[in-house]
Order: sequence, then structure tokens, then C-alpha cells
Amino acid sequence: RVLLRGPNNPWLVASWFGVVKAGGVVVTTIPMLRSLELGPLTQLTRPAVAICDHRFTEELASATPGLPLVPYGGTSNDDLAKLCAAKPGTLTDVVTAADDVAMLAATSGTTGVPKATMHFHRDVLAIADTFGQHLVQSQPTDVFTGTPPLGFTFGLGGLLVFPMRAGAATLLLERATPPELAEAVARFGVTVLFTSPTAYRAMLRAGKAGALAGLRTAISAGEHLPKSVWDDFFEQTGVRLVDGIGSTEML
Repeated sequence: RVLLRGPNNPWLVASWFGVVKAGGVVVTTIPMLRSLELGPLTQLTRPAVAICDHRFTEELASATPGLPLVPYGGTSNDDLAKLCAAKPGTLTDVVTAADDVAMLAATSGTTGVPKATMHFHRDVLAIADTFGQHLVQSQPTDVFTGTPPLGFTFGLGGLLVFPMRAGAATLLLERATPPELAEAVARFGVTVLFTSPTAYRAMLRAGKAGALAGLRTAISAGEHLPKSVWDDFFEQTGVRLVDGIGSTEML
């Protein structure tokens, strides 16, 4: 079990794939968690090692004394990039079964103490070949982006699993305000967007509907999608907005 902690960037994606290729189990976390939240999570999942963005190591080290920690993105001698440079450029994938656990994802804790949900290798592919293929209709020519952290399964599916399974591209944003998100959509030719109803409403109120007109699909999750937001978004952009919570398209 390998705990990953950091904002959405290429090193986090590379670490996620590296753990899975090596036959490990990814313990997904989000960078906003603090030591009081990280402590119970690590006690629950019992990772053997942590791979963490160098800007987010302090809280993790405080919450998990004794847990081996490999930073990335910095300049220290134990940085992941330096460790990788000393290794061969190839890795033979560990042979895993469809029902081997690939990931432990923590629930939000809204109904009590957070629990760790087990996701098998087949589950990761299943979300891509159902929701990703049939609702998002992912294409190799797509460019995906969004705001949910990869530590949330909403973000993992939308910004890593779906685009990679389809051979598409993903634009990783460490953080972006709703107006900045809309500007990134226009600048980089994004076709599939994942964010929350609050962000969609804020982009419209900021007058950014024109920047979103190039989207093919927009996915909403993280909270209830009000019908008024769906109506306003479609009216101003002409883009369909899919409610990702129930995996159903609002027609």
C-alpha cells in the first residue's frame, strides 16, 4: 500500500501508474487534508510508504511519524526524480488478477468515521468502459480537464482513467478559480470538463460562457446539480451538462 499526496500534476499521475504497475495498492488522498485527518486515514489503510509532493510533506510527516516518505518536485537527495534516475528505464508489469485490489479510496465521512473502499483492477477499467465510454463518450481527440483532486474518485476517473483509457489528453491544473478554469478551457481547446455545480454557476456569473462554447461535454458532481444551473448552462453555452452523481444525463 502506497499513500499518494499532492495536487493534480504529472508526478502524481506517474506515481499512481507506477504503484499499480509494480503490483501495489494506491491509497489516494487529497492535498487539503491536514494531520488530524491524515492520521486516522493512515491508521485505517496502513501504507508501507508515502510518495508526496515536497510542498505537502510537513503535515504528512507530522501525522505519520515513522512512515517512510519519498518527496517529489524538490531538489533533495531522496527526491523521487533522483531515485528514478538511478533505476533502469523499463519495468515489467507485475501480473495481477482482475479481483486484486488496485486502490483504497477513503469515503468523505459525512455519515460517520471515513471508511476505506476497495477498488479492484477490474473496477478501474469498468468505470472507463461504462461511464467513460457511453456517457462521456471519450474520444482519442478529446482534451480533458477539471478541478476535482485525483484523491477523489470523481477526479481520478475524469482526469486520469477516462482520458488514458481512450488515448486522449488531460490538462492537469493544480488549482484554478472558476474564471481561470474557463480561460484554460478556451486556451487549451478542452473538450471535456469535470467540476462542481458551484463552479459552473460561478463561470456563468463571471461572463465566461463564451470561453466554454468549445466544450463537447461537461460533467457535474461533488454536490447536487440544481435544474436552474443545468438550464442556464445549456442556454448560454449550448453544451450538455451530465450529472455525474447518479451517472445519468439530465435531458
